[in-house]
Amino acid sequence: MIPADSPRTVGAAAGTTTSRPPLADRAGYDEHFLGVRVPLPVPTRPQVETVVLPYTHFTVVLRPDRRMAVAAAVCVDGRRLMDQVPRESSWQFDPRVDKAHQTGHDVYRDNSLEKGHLVRRLDPVWGAAAEADQANEDTFHYTNAAPQADVFNQAKKVWQELENHLLDHAADVDRRLAVLTGPVLHDSDPPYRGVQVPLRFWKVAAFLQGGSLASTAYVLDQSPDLTRDAERALAGAQAGAPPPLGAFRTFQVPVRDVAELTSLDLGPLPAVDLMPVVRAPAERWKRLASHDDIVLRRD
Repeated sequence: MIPADSPRTVGAAAGTTTSRPPLADRAGYDEHFLGVRVPLPVPTRPQVETVVLPYTHFTVVLRPDRRMAVAAAVCVDGRRLMDQVPRESSWQFDPRVDKAHQTGHDVYRDNSLEKGHLVRRLDPVWGAAAEADQANEDTFHYTNAAPQADVFNQAKKVWQELENHLLDHAADVDRRLAVLTGPVLHDSDPPYRGVQVPLRFWKVAAFLQGGSLASTAYVLDQSPDLTRDAERALAGAQAGAPPPLGAFRTFQVPVRDVAELTSLDLGPLPAVDLMPVVRAPAERWKRLASHDDIVLRRD
């Protein structure tokens, strides 16, 4: 992993001064936020180059070759969340990374793609007012986004509200979560305007249950539905158009499946998964129609 830019020296040889680069004061994701270490997810393959970018209450692990994050991790303090922070920020490049290694506005311009927040805008928005405002601003860096279809359906609604639901089932005392998330970056992802559009996204939530670490995992799938739109999906997108994407489908999946899909080290989380692992492929991924379908207790 490559850290973000370190402080740089500016000025003439005589009387030089040291200035702090932009975002240098950001502490990022706290691995000990839950009182039990939940490490930042990193690729298990040493040849995969990443850049670690700390923000306010969250950290992005960027893959420069794919121009987007391989993972992001955020600390969510449910008792201190501020839900009145207005959405007035605009998307911006992270100055610590070359713009050529970020998926900027040109990819989203004049098409059906939207900038999908990886770390939800409101997840890190807690603490003192200035701290919460800064966290809100930080989520609007292009490094914290990935192209998603603009289709809104119940499956996407379930995905967007997962953290709210999980906070209600986290530790009764502090209602804290560590949420790891990102796109599934696959070599076969369809190319578009200089990037490859991911077809799946993953999320792993860690929290305390009964005083012990617990986890659950989810996958959001925007792959084209071959049973309904096979001709368009197999033919590919028209010249200059985004790749054909399907309606979102949300699944609860074994944490170990996310680790295998992404080739990420998820530390202790596969071992404390609340979803029982079954062998039948049809039952291994549980499709979620609503929050009531989520498994949050071991049998």
